[in-house]
This record gives sequence, structure tokens and C-alpha cells, in this order.
Amino acid sequence: MRERADRRQAREVGSRAARATGSGILSYALPLGGGSICDAWQIELGEGVHQNGGPHFTVFAKTLPGAPPDFFTAEAAGLRMLRDTGTVPVPGVYAAEDGLLVLRWIDPGPPTPEQAERLGRDLAALHATAAPSYGTPGRAAYLGSLPLTSPDDGRPVTAPEDWPAFHAEHRLLPFLRRAVDNGAIEPADQRSVERLCAELGRVAGPPQPPAVIHGDLWSGNVHWSAEGRAHLIDPAAQGGHPETDLALLELFGCPQLTRILAAYEEVRPLDGRAARVPLHQLQHLLVHAALFGSGYGARCGAAARAALAA
Repeated sequence: MRERADRRQAREVGSRAARATGSGILSYALPLGGGSICDAWQIELGEGVHQNGGPHFTVFAKTLPGAPPDFFTAEAAGLRMLRDTGTVPVPGVYAAEDGLLVLRWIDPGPPTPEQAERLGRDLAALHATAAPSYGTPGRAAYLGSLPLTSPDDGRPVTAPEDWPAFHAEHRLLPFLRRAVDNGAIEPADQRSVERLCAELGRVAGPPQPPAVIHGDLWSGNVHWSAEGRAHLIDPAAQGGHPETDLALLELFGCPQLTRILAAYEEVRPLDGRAARVPLHQLQHLLVHAALFGSGYGARCGAAARAALAA
């Protein structure tokens, strides 16, 4: 019974992807594992009007029943933001609509030293790209399934000395409140995070103008490619602090991490960055606490205390 339902769902998603891309024929649709928020699919489409040309082409699709209407258009906008810097490869977007995102299929490959070193240099170039302001004023953005707030479009935050206040107000406290409401963080750990928010300017390090960042660069969002160059996927792209991307690569471990960071720092050295890693990991720990429960609450408090002690 479950197998028949899965096949039916695959046909429905594949047919919808065929319509969204202008391709008239669905060859097959297969579910893929690995997603913690969305369902993922490998879909082969037949003849029609599409960007690849040729009689058949394969796409990657994501679905999320009940997603906000702008959920996947926000991701598509983030991919375009990264692509437009000309620094990092990302999948091409075929279609983005309510509940569905269709991307170019990229064959996976091994995390080779060469890809890792190129990724480090690519990230350094990305982070050298100025963003107009912190956040995404006037544009929706999500981290996982949670919305990211930004200052009003008419009052963008652009001054480097204002980053600590922006980060506390828009990237830490909203997720702390969600974690508290969900019972996922103990009062002592809550107080540590609140104290860090109050003292963020003291521990933030050198002023950093808004730069284009991926925004959700844990290792699962690095797609090691058979094309020989790692692609960035699933972004929460925005104007932000480059050290956030680097700290997230370290949060859950990443293949070839030492090579990535060494290649990055050859191009863009960051004095004292290691001491600021807990600060830049805290946002994602709070998101995990808010989404997945109290197993992350203690890690939030520990990260806040480590940042304060740096």
C-alpha cells in the first residue's frame, strides 16, 4: 500500500515538474533520501521546450507540502544572488513555484583535494563581494523552514559597526524565543544567549561590511560534483558576515575541511577567527533547538558562553 502511494506521489511530482519546465513528457521520477525539511526527487523529462536541449534531461526537484507560498521562490532568489556574483557554482533554476523547486541535475562526485581547494578560493571570492546591506530587505528568506527577518526595506542596515545589533535582533533572538517557547532550552542557557546578545559588540571582532554569504553552509549544502567543482546548494543567501559560512562548515564536520579553510585563508586571511567560531555557530544551533528540540539547547548555552569568554 505504501509502495503504491509512493509511486503515485512520484508520478504526481514528476508530472508537475514536466509542466513547470515546459517539457511535455515524464520518463521517470524517483524519490531521493537525505532531506530533513523537504522531499527530494530525481526526475527524467522527455521532449519539450527546456534549457538543456536534446530529447531527454534529468532534473532535481524539491517539494514541501504546506510550505509558505514564497518558500521556494525565496530559495531560487538566493541561488540567483550567489550565481550573479560570478564566484561560486550553483544549480541552474528551471522552475520555482508554490511547493515545488526544479533545478539542474548535477551528478555527484568524490570530495577531492582539488575540489576542496577550489571551493576555499571560491568562498573567499564570494565573501569579497559586497552586499547592499545586511539581511534581505524586501525579499523573503528562510533558514530551514523558519523565516529570516530583515530590517525594513526603507531602513537597511549597512554600517559595519551595526552588524552586532542586526545579528542579535534578526539572527539570534527570534530563534531563541522559538526555542524557549518550545521548551528546548533551559533558563541558564537562555540567559547566556541573552547576555551574549547584549555584549555582542565586544566580541564581534573587526568590523565587517555586509558581504554576500551562502547563509546555511553546513557540509550537507556542499555538493561535491562529478564536474570537478563543488557546487553550493540550499542557500539562505543574504548580506551577512563571512565568518558565519566558515563556522557552519565546521559545525557538523565537512570532508576536506582543512584544505578548504587553508585555501580560503591564503586568499582572505582572518586574524582571530577561531575564537569567534562559537559566536557564528550559535544561530544555527538555536535554529536546531527550535526545530528539533532540547538536545541542542545545552549546545546553545555552551556556544554563547564560549563566545563571551573569547
